[in-house]
Amino acid sequence: MTIRSSAFTENQAIPKKYSCDGENVSPPLELKELPRNTESLVLICDDPDAPGKTFLHWLAYDIEPTGSIAEGQSIGTEGKNDFGKNGYGGPCPPGGTHRYYFRVYAVDTKLGIKPGASRADVESAMSGHVLDQAELMGRYARQ
Repeated sequence: MTIRSSAFTENQAIPKKYSCDGENVSPPLELKELPRNTESLVLICDDPDAPGKTFLHWLAYDIEPTGSIAEGQSIGTEGKNDFGKNGYGGPCPPGGTHRYYFRVYAVDTKLGIKPGASRADVESAMSGHVLDQAELMGRYARQ
C-alpha cells in the first residue's frame, strides 16, 4: 500500500496553502494498492517535533476505501485533533522546521465509534484489524 500527494513529495516542504499560514485545508492524497479485504481506512497526521508531545493534526476513521482523498475534503468520521476540533488542522509550528507524518491504515472492519473520538480510542478500536499501512512525511516551517 502507498500514500502520495500531488502537493508535495516525501521529505519535501508542505505548501503554505495547507498550513495555518495559508488556507488551512487538507492536501490531496492518493492511495494505491489497498489490500483486497479493506473495509475502511484510518488516517492519522501528526507532528512528532512539537514541544512537549507528538501533536495530532488530523484523525479520521471509517473512511471509504478509495484511491483518493480530494484537497479540503471531509472524510469518514473525524476525531478530535490537538487543536480541540474535529477534522484537519494544518502545520503551524511555533519555530523551526517540523515533520508531519500522514499515515493511512487499511482495516478489515468499520470502527463504528462516535465523531470526536480520541487517538487512543481509534488506535484501540483498530488494534488487531490493520491489514496494511503507508506513510508520507512532509516538512513545514513558518514564514
